[in-house]
Amino acid sequence: MDEEITIIDTNARNERIKNFFINNKKKLIIIISIILVIIIGYLSFENSKEKNKIKLANQYNLALIDLNPENKQKTIDEMVNVVKSNDATYSPLALYHLLDNNLLENNDEINILFNELIENTKLDNEIKNLIIYKKALFNSDFVSENELLKILNPVINSESIWKSHALYLLAEFFYSKDEKQKAKEFFNQIIILPNANGTIKTESQKRLNRDLGE
Repeated sequence: MDEEITIIDTNARNERIKNFFINNKKKLIIIISIILVIIIGYLSFENSKEKNKIKLANQYNLALIDLNPENKQKTIDEMVNVVKSNDATYSPLALYHLLDNNLLENNDEINILFNELIENTKLDNEIKNLIIYKKALFNSDFVSENELLKILNPVINSESIWKSHALYLLAEFFYSKDEKQKAKEFFNQIIILPNANGTIKTESQKRLNRDLGE
């Protein structure tokens, strides 16, 4: 008797499952199709990203190899395109190459490229802070106090490993302007900063002892 009941229950359950699939056939097909489209789309996207990465790497490396006075503009154009591709690896490298080799002469154009990295490229926070610091360093010879502070604010108001570098740049900026009290304040901030770069802390203490009466 128990075996017959078990068989009946099993048959009933199988019938319900069968009916469920029959009644919801269209819905199930749509759901499965959507899942397949998502999977295929994701794989295609990842494949496309990988191909773009390889293309950028080749573009960057060829521009490095081809650099000479005869095709300087071509190298500049290639590197600018790499910067504007917003790649986390090659875009910063391309801008560094342009700056290190003095390939760009227009300060506004250089700042546009800095902003492209800072505002539009997905970067690790510390890489982004380094680029902000480099932008400030580049601009420090020709911008005002307020402009320099505005550039460096994201770094000096953080716990970044580049904070002591930013403070040192500001301290030396004010020292060069003979604003010794402001310079002293920034040097002192470096001295008490827990994660300050060791060399920068030492140089700050020397500056305070030797030139600012500490």
